[in-house]
Amino acid sequence: MEISLLAFALAFGLAFANGTNDVSKAIATLVGSGIANYRSAIAWGSVWTVIGAGIAAFVASAMIKTFSHCLVQAGTVIGPTVTLAILIGAIAWVLFASRTGFPVSTTHALTGAIVGTGLVAFAGEGLIWGAIGKKIALPLLLSPFLALTLSLLIHPAVRALAKKWDGACLCVMPASRALVAIDTKGSTKTLFQTASFSQPIIAVPSQCDRAGLQGLVMGLDTIHWISSGLASFARGTNDAPKIVAILLIGSSATTWPGSSSQLIAFGGIAIAMGLGSYFGGLRVTEVLAEKVTKMNHAEGLSANLTTSTLVLASGSLGLPVSTTHISSSAIIGIGLLRGWKSVHWTTVRDMVLAWVVTLPASALLACIAYLILTRTL
Repeated sequence: MEISLLAFALAFGLAFANGTNDVSKAIATLVGSGIANYRSAIAWGSVWTVIGAGIAAFVASAMIKTFSHCLVQAGTVIGPTVTLAILIGAIAWVLFASRTGFPVSTTHALTGAIVGTGLVAFAGEGLIWGAIGKKIALPLLLSPFLALTLSLLIHPAVRALAKKWDGACLCVMPASRALVAIDTKGSTKTLFQTASFSQPIIAVPSQCDRAGLQGLVMGLDTIHWISSGLASFARGTNDAPKIVAILLIGSSATTWPGSSSQLIAFGGIAIAMGLGSYFGGLRVTEVLAEKVTKMNHAEGLSANLTTSTLVLASGSLGLPVSTTHISSSAIIGIGLLRGWKSVHWTTVRDMVLAWVVTLPASALLACIAYLILTRTL
């Protein structure tokens, strides 16, 4: 099956839709804990999403194989209308959810669209139901519970570390080739210095930047920003190959015919994800940042560490988890540590309902798209 320009355009459209919904999952903690405003946080998440999606071209072969060849029986004849219907069904649902402010899973939407199109196109006989259950359904079902549990386990340690280092900072001093720690009382301690390039520091003024030291100051805010960027990077590497893989469904090759075509596909997907993130990511970010639970520095950091750890680990194994489910569950877990009443359960109920509806809704939309395409193309 040759990949048409229309399929490429729809894949880029799905990547844009993915950005509008999924950028929120990694940067909502920045806004929720008061570190950044919406525009700065969204821009930060967009940049790291593009980087992660681009890197996926070199590290995500397992994920591409799962979505392009492990779900459909070998020898099943798949026409171009199947690929187009899958993409249309997923795009329609993700854009609708983003417009209404519901954080949903692009992975769920793609899975529903694949199953829905498969049922109407070849009566479901070409689908490998065991693989769909083991490689997609099971990880998707388990990931929210893993995220909830992991956030509950790691947050006490993060909270203790944050309490110890609150008000302290690290100062990176390139001119002196030194790393200086500043504690909460303003006392300084040289942690590292390369003596071969300059004389050792004898007296270091306190308070780092405010005392006139020239260097990069790193405190809890900086670490939170880094954790958010890592989570955005992880979601880029996790989501981009799933979208690219749809273009290979039904083809005899398990990889792209050449490195240039692979780079073009991933490059286009990465840019589209970034554009969707920057221009359409506000609505869902508002929900996760303000309407689930309130967060402080340590809580936001714990949620981001949970998200990035699970998403990167599953991506390396080719297991398509949902960044939406992981991030949202981590944030809910952080809220539960404050107490049952600290979580806005009405919002959580609406989110879970959107998760449940995603599979049948995207399947139905893909079926309708397939029936229309078979009569018009």
